[in-house]
Amino acid sequence: MRAKKNSTGAAALKAPKKNMWNIMKDSKTLLLMCMPAVVFFIVFSYLPLPGVYIAFTNYNFRDGIFGSPFVGFKNFEFLVKSGELWHLTKNTLLYNLAFIIIGNIFQITLAVMLNEIRNKWFKKVSQTIMFLPYFISAVLIGAIAFNILNYDTGALNTAIKAFGGNPLKIYSSAGLWPFIIVFCQLWQSTGYGSVVYFAAICGIDSSMVEAAEVDGASSWQRIRYIILPSLKPTFVILLLFALGGIMKGNFGLFWNLVGNNSQLFATTDIIETSVYRMMMSQNNFSTSSAVGLYQSIFGFTLVMLSNWLVKRIDPDYALF
Repeated sequence: MRAKKNSTGAAALKAPKKNMWNIMKDSKTLLLMCMPAVVFFIVFSYLPLPGVYIAFTNYNFRDGIFGSPFVGFKNFEFLVKSGELWHLTKNTLLYNLAFIIIGNIFQITLAVMLNEIRNKWFKKVSQTIMFLPYFISAVLIGAIAFNILNYDTGALNTAIKAFGGNPLKIYSSAGLWPFIIVFCQLWQSTGYGSVVYFAAICGIDSSMVEAAEVDGASSWQRIRYIILPSLKPTFVILLLFALGGIMKGNFGLFWNLVGNNSQLFATTDIIETSVYRMMMSQNNFSTSSAVGLYQSIFGFTLVMLSNWLVKRIDPDYALF
C-alpha cells in the first residue's frame, strides 16, 4: 500500500511534458525578437531554392526556369573541363584562408593590446579610430587605392618620380594584388573583429588575473596563461562561422579594387566576380547558377566536416 502511495506521489511530482504549442506560447517574446531574422532567411534563402534547377538546364527567358531544356550536369562538366572551376576555387579559398588566419591573429593581438592599456580615455579613442574603417564602403576603398596606385597620377608613383625613380605599373602586375587585397581587407575588418575578442577578455574572471598579479606574474605571463586560453572557445566558434563562408568572397572589395581588369584575373578572380561577369556580359544564367550551387555545397560540406572534427576533439566547442 505504501509502495503504491509513493509511486502515486512520484507520478504527481513529475512535471507534465509540454507540447510544441505550449513551448512557443511560453517563448513568444523570444520568437517575436527572432521574427525579422526568420523572415529574412525565408525570403532570401528558402524561397529562392527552386531556382537551383537553373544549374541543370540550358536556361532561356522564353521558356522560364522549369520550361528550359534539361541538360543534367553539362554546365558543371563545362566548368571542370575549362579549368575555370579549379582556378576560381583556389583563389577564393586562398584569399579567405589568408583573411581568416591573418585576420584572427591581428584581431586577437589588437584586443590584447587594448586590454593592457590602463588609460581609459586613450583606450576609448583608440577603439573608435580602429572601428571607423569598417564603415567605409568598398567603393571608397577602391577609389582611395586607385588614387594611390594608378600609374599616371597616383600618389605612390608621383613620390617615386619625385625621387628620380621609375613609376610602377601596379595595375598590370598580377603578383602584387594578393598583398594589396589582403592589406585592404585587414585594414577594414581588424578593428571591428577585435571588438568580439575584447568583449571576451572583459568577460574573464578578474579574480584569476588578480591572483596572478599577486603571485608576481608579468603581463606576458598573464596573457599567455590566462587570457589566450580563455579566448579559445571564442576563436573556435568564430572559426567555424568563418569556414561556412570560406567559399564566399568579398565581392564589393574585389570588384572595386580590380574591376574588369583581365590582366589581374590570374591572382584576383574569385567565384563572385566570375559569376558577376557571366551574368552581366554573357547573360549565362545556367553556368553562373552551377558555380553558385557548387559554392554552396562546398561551403556546407566544409562546415559539417569542421564541426564534426571539433566535436570529436572537444564537444563543448562544437556548434551543434
